[in-house]
Amino acid sequence: MDLPLIKKMMQTTFALRRQTIVRTCPPVNELMDLWPALKMESEVYAEFQRITNQNLPNTFYAVFDLHLPRLMAIFRQKVSKTGKTAEALAEILKIHDEQELHDINTRRTTIIHALPVYLQEDTSGFFRTCTEESEPELGGVAVALLTVISDNGTSQVQYQPVTISVVIENDIVVSLPRLADAFLVMFGLIYALHLSYPKGLTNTFEFTQKVLLGLEDGKLSPKLQTLKNDLMMHV
Repeated sequence: MDLPLIKKMMQTTFALRRQTIVRTCPPVNELMDLWPALKMESEVYAEFQRITNQNLPNTFYAVFDLHLPRLMAIFRQKVSKTGKTAEALAEILKIHDEQELHDINTRRTTIIHALPVYLQEDTSGFFRTCTEESEPELGGVAVALLTVISDNGTSQVQYQPVTISVVIENDIVVSLPRLADAFLVMFGLIYALHLSYPKGLTNTFEFTQKVLLGLEDGKLSPKLQTLKNDLMMHV
């Protein structure tokens, strides 16, 4: 595979592609047939950089990793309160604490699962799980992250998945080994394909866009402004 040539061709066809995507909003599978390079992680990041002038993985991980300890502390604080959100967070953090390995990937996975819960968003259709043997139910899925596991584990957070697949408009677009990378590629594809944020997860994606990446960081919802203030007090 000639990666430099692919990159050059994608650069050359960028203006045409943006025009096609923004003006006519064709189905995603049509776009993927036209530009199959968008199924490659490196090209999703390159496309994101063409649109925003920002290196997505470098910027995201620099800021996200900086905030991981504080986010963990904020979520643990919430667990000490009462209510559904506290209970749901307690469940995620319990699974986290039971892990033998507490490396950066463990923490990233936990925070990506906990953030929408803390923001009181519905993740039921977004985080999906299936085993290697089973056929995933992808009918009617606008965007989702599908975790493929080797056994019938019931844990809602998986730290050793077989793969994590990015699903857009009922189809698996790309599969990656880690949740954080899959989340980031999905974020990049939402920009590249001019899609809306997943229904019910607007705050989580706006937090990623406006707080972590500093893109179009206009007015934040009160919930996001509070979380941002909590974070910035400890930077």
